[in-house]
Amino acid sequence: KISKVPGGGKNQNSLKVLIKKKCCYTVFFYGILRHFLTWFANGLGRSETSSPVELIIMQALCWVHDDLNEVDIGSYILKVCGLEEVLQNKHSIGSHEYIQNCQKWDTEIKLQLLTRSVICSDLARTVSGCSGIYALKINYNLGSLQPENPLKVSIDQLTRAVEALLQLHMNSCSSSAGTSPKDGKSTKEAWTATEHLQFTIFAAHGISSGWVSNYEKYYLICSLTHNGKDLFKPVQSKKVGTYKNFFYLIKWDELIIFPIQIAQLPLESVLCLTLFGILNQSSGSSPDSNKQRKGPEILGQVSLPLFDFRRLSKEDKEFLWEKRHYCHSHTNSLPKILNKLHVDLWRLSRFADQEVRNTAVNWIETLSDDELTDFLPQFVQALKYETYLDSALVRFLLARALGSIRIAHYLYWLLKDTLYDTKFGVRYEQILGAFLSVCGKRLREELEKQTRLVQLFGMVAERVKQTSGSARQAALQNGMERVQLFFLKNKCRLPLNPSLVAKELNIKACSFFNSNAVPLKVALINADPLGEEINVMFKVGEDLRQDMLALQMIKIMDKIWLQEGLDLRMVIFKCLSTGKDRGMVELVPASDTLRKIQVEYGVTGSFKDKPLAEWLRKYNPTEEEYEKASENFIYSCAGCCVATYVLGICDRHNDNIMLRNTGHMFHIDFGKFLGHAQMFGSFKRDRAPFVLTSDMAYVINGGEKPTIRFQLFVDLCCQAYNLIRKHASLFLNLLSLMLSSGLPELSGVQDLKYVQDALQPQTTDAEATIFFTRLIESSLGSVATKFNFFIHNLAQLRFSGLPSNDEPILSFSAKTYSLKQDGRIKQVSVFTYQKRYNPDKHYIYVVRVLREGQVEPTFVFRTFDEFQELHNKLGILFPLWKLPGFPNKMVLGRTHIKDVAAKRKVELNSYIQSLMNSSSEVAECDLVYTFFHPLLRDDKVEGIDGIARPTGKVGGEVKLSISYRNSTLFIMVMHIKDLVTEDGADPNPYVKTYLLPDTHKTSKRKTKISRKTRNPTFNEMLVYNGYSMETLKQRELQLSVLSAESLRENFFLGGITLSLKDFNLSKETVNWYRLTAVPYL
Repeated sequence: KISKVPGGGKNQNSLKVLIKKKCCYTVFFYGILRHFLTWFANGLGRSETSSPVELIIMQALCWVHDDLNEVDIGSYILKVCGLEEVLQNKHSIGSHEYIQNCQKWDTEIKLQLLTRSVICSDLARTVSGCSGIYALKINYNLGSLQPENPLKVSIDQLTRAVEALLQLHMNSCSSSAGTSPKDGKSTKEAWTATEHLQFTIFAAHGISSGWVSNYEKYYLICSLTHNGKDLFKPVQSKKVGTYKNFFYLIKWDELIIFPIQIAQLPLESVLCLTLFGILNQSSGSSPDSNKQRKGPEILGQVSLPLFDFRRLSKEDKEFLWEKRHYCHSHTNSLPKILNKLHVDLWRLSRFADQEVRNTAVNWIETLSDDELTDFLPQFVQALKYETYLDSALVRFLLARALGSIRIAHYLYWLLKDTLYDTKFGVRYEQILGAFLSVCGKRLREELEKQTRLVQLFGMVAERVKQTSGSARQAALQNGMERVQLFFLKNKCRLPLNPSLVAKELNIKACSFFNSNAVPLKVALINADPLGEEINVMFKVGEDLRQDMLALQMIKIMDKIWLQEGLDLRMVIFKCLSTGKDRGMVELVPASDTLRKIQVEYGVTGSFKDKPLAEWLRKYNPTEEEYEKASENFIYSCAGCCVATYVLGICDRHNDNIMLRNTGHMFHIDFGKFLGHAQMFGSFKRDRAPFVLTSDMAYVINGGEKPTIRFQLFVDLCCQAYNLIRKHASLFLNLLSLMLSSGLPELSGVQDLKYVQDALQPQTTDAEATIFFTRLIESSLGSVATKFNFFIHNLAQLRFSGLPSNDEPILSFSAKTYSLKQDGRIKQVSVFTYQKRYNPDKHYIYVVRVLREGQVEPTFVFRTFDEFQELHNKLGILFPLWKLPGFPNKMVLGRTHIKDVAAKRKVELNSYIQSLMNSSSEVAECDLVYTFFHPLLRDDKVEGIDGIARPTGKVGGEVKLSISYRNSTLFIMVMHIKDLVTEDGADPNPYVKTYLLPDTHKTSKRKTKISRKTRNPTFNEMLVYNGYSMETLKQRELQLSVLSAESLRENFFLGGITLSLKDFNLSKETVNWYRLTAVPYL
C-alpha cells in the first residue's frame, strides 16, 4: 500500500516504490484507489464511473509531485495487477471489464501506476518478423506419441518435395500462359455464352496409401451452388478404383454436363466437388457387416468459383445510383443498388453477391474491438460463404487482428478449431496460414507455445481419463511434472485469455473432477507477482463449441441489459474449444455446485428449503453482508431464469448450477440447449420451463412466506425478458450463422424456431409479462425439478461417498415432516369431496386434521392415488406389520363420477381411522405426518365467490397498469403488497373488478387465487372489449381484493374505485393505489 517514508523528493517525503530498469517508478496503487474509488466497493456514486482514467492518474501523481505542470500525465498508465492489461486513459474508468467485475464481486481494485516505457511489448510486430511466407504445418494425429520410422519419413519427405516441384512447374506454366496475349485460346464475356456448362473431370492426385488399402471404389458428387443452395440436382460421377503410375491416382476422364446456359448462371456460382470412398469389403480392419452399414465416407471437398469479373468503378456506381429508378424491370441489378442502401448486416453475411458483401464489411468496420470480439465466432463461420478466398471479410479480419492482440489471439484459436471441418478445413487452413504470415514472429511464437501447452494438457487429460482408481492420481502427478518441464523454458499466455500469463504449475493444487469426462483442474502460478493464482479446467472427450456459443449468447444478453441500465450481476466466465473434443474453461473462484451445498443436509437436501440460505449466511455472517448476498442472488437468479429459458438450456440438475459465496448464481455445462431435453426413457427430465425451486424462493423471499422481494424478482425477470425480445432478430441471426458449424443441436431451422417461439415476437410487452409470470409460477410449482436433483444426488453417491438416506418421500410433498415438527394429530377424518378439472374431471378428498394445541382444524386435499401411494410406501417401510386394508382401485364403469367419489369417501375415512388407531410406530411415523402436512396447493383451493364479508382491518397497496387500444380496455393487475387480515393469518388473495354502473354484474372479471401470502404477484390481464373511449369516461373501475376460503365465506381485504375520466387512456398508466374499505359488489 502507498505509504510516505522519510527522505528523497523536494518535500522530504516520497512514495514506496519498486525500482525497475532505468529507474522507472512503479507505484503500488492499492490503498489510494480504495480512497479514491470508494464508490466501487460500496456500490455508491455509480455516476462517477464516467470519470476518465487520466483523472485517477492525476490524483495519484499528486502524491509524488508538487507541481503537475512539470509532469507529462499522458506518459503514465494504469496496469491491472495480475493481468497483462492496461486501462485506456481517454476512456471512462467504468467502461473497463476489470473494473466492472471488481464492482460486481465487491473486491478490491488492484492497479499499478507505470510509465509507458516499461510496458511489455514483446508481441509487437517487427519488419523482420513479418517477412516471408509462413508454411502452416498441421498434424491431425496429435494422439500418437510413437516415433516414426526414419526410412518412411525420408521417403515421405522426398515424395512431398517431388510433388512441390511439379506444383511449382505447373504454377509457372499457368502464370506464363496467363500473361501471354496469344495463348491460342479465345475468351468471351460470360453473358454472351449460350453453351451449357460442361467440364471434364480427369483424375485425383495425391492419394494417400491408407486410402488404397481401405477403399475399393471412389466417386465424385458435382454440385452447382449459389448462396449455399444447389442450383440443380447434383451429378454423380462413375465409380472407379485407384491407378498407379509413379504416384497413386484416381482416374475418371468423364464429361459432366449441367443443363443450363453459362449466361444464365449467377456471377457468384460455385462448383463444388466432393470425393467419396466406398469401403473395401475384404479389408480386415473391421467386420464386413460394420463397414457395410457405415456406407460411403467423405474424403475431401473442393469449391471453385466459376467466374472472375471486373469490379464496378466509382463512376459506375454513381451512374447506377442516378439511374436506380430505371432498374425496377431489371432485377439482376438489385445487388448493385443495395450497395447504396442499408440492409440487415447479418442477413447480408449469407448474400453471395460481392458488392453486397463488401458493403456489409464496410458497415462492420465501425465495430469497436470489444464488439468485434463478441461477434468473432459468427464472422469466422461467415467465411464459409465467401465465394473467393481473397475477400473483403478475410482482409477485414486480418487487418483488425493486426491492430489488436486480443482479436488476433481469439481469431487464431477460432480458425484452428475449424481445421477439422470436413468441407471447409482447407479454406480455414489457408486463412490461418495467411494470418500467421502477417501477425509477426513474436506473436506467432507465442501462439505456438500456447498450442504446445494445450497438447501437453491434452495428453495428461487423456492418460488420467483412461486410468482408473488410485492410479489416476499417480497419472496426474506424472503428467503434470512433464508439463512443468515446459515452464522451465517458457512463460506462456493462456488460450482462455491473452492477458493471463503463467510462469509455472502449482502441481500440489492440481487435481481432477469426479465426473464422466474426468476433466483436469489446473492450477498455475501467475507470472505477475501481484496477481493471484490462475485456476482453469481442461476437458477432453467433450465438444465445448456449444458451451462457447451458449456463453456468448448470455454475455451479449448481459451487455444488452447493462446498456438499458439493468445490472443482473451475471457471472460471465470464459470457455474455449482448443481442438476437436477438447478445450479449456475458466473456474469461478469461491463457488460450489448446488448439489454440494444441498447434500450437506443429507441426500434429501434438495427437498429442503433452507440449505442455500444457510450456506450464504455462513459466508456472510453480518446482516449487511447477507442482505447484499441475497440481493445478488435475486438479480442473478432472474438473469439465469431468462437466459436459460430463451436459449432452451436443458439437462439442468444441481451439479451444473453453481452459487458463489457472494450470492451470484450461474449455470455451467451447456451440452443440451435449444430445447433438446435430456430424456429419461420416453420422458423429458426437464419438465419445468427453467430451474426455480423452493430453496431459491426461500433466499429470494428472505424466509418461507412470500414478500415484496419476490415481486422484485418477478419484475426483474419480466423486464429482462422484454429487453431481450426487442433484440430477437440479433439472436436469431447470430444463431443462424452457426448453422453450418456442425453443432449437433443447431443444425436446422427447426432449432432456431425454438428461440423464436420462446421470445414470443408477436406479443406486446404486457402480454409477454403475463406469459413469463406464468412460467415463473409453473417452474416454482414443479416437483419434478427437485426430484431430478434428488435422483442426481443418488447417482453421485458413488463419487462422493456420502451415506444414503432411505427415508420414504412422497412424490407430491417436497419435504419430510414429523410429529415433533407439526404436533400430534388428535383427530383426522375425510370431511368431504370436491370435483376438479386439471384439465380432466376428477375428485379430490378434503381431509380434516386437528392437532394438539389447535383450536381450528386444518384441511388438506388428497387424491385417491395419493392415498394409494401412502399405503404402498407404508408397506415398504413396515413389511412385517399388518396394515389396514386399502379400498379397491378397480371399479366397474366410469371412475370419475359422483357415486364412486361418495363411496370412496366412506372407505378412505375408514382406512385412515384404522391407520391412526394402529401401533404408534406406524401412526406416528414421518411418512404419515408428511401425508397430512398442509402443502402449498392446499392453500390455493378456491372457495365460494359470493358476497364477501368485510374485515375490521383494511390495508395494503395494489399496482395496476391501465391502457386502451383498439376499442379495448386493458387492466393488468401486477402486484399487491402489505395486505392486512383481522386474525393475522396469511390470506389467499384474488382480485375482482367491475365497470360501474353494472346492474346485472356482466362486467365482472377476476384473477386467479394466489397462494397464502400478504404480497401476491398476479401479472394478469383483465380485458374489456367493445368499449369506446367516450363510454369509458362515464364509467368507474371498481376493484376488490378478497381472500378465498375453502370451508367458509370469502372475506374482503380492501378495494379501490377509479374514475376512468381521470385517466389519459391514450397512453399506459402504471401506478400503485392504496386499498381502502370502499363499498363493493
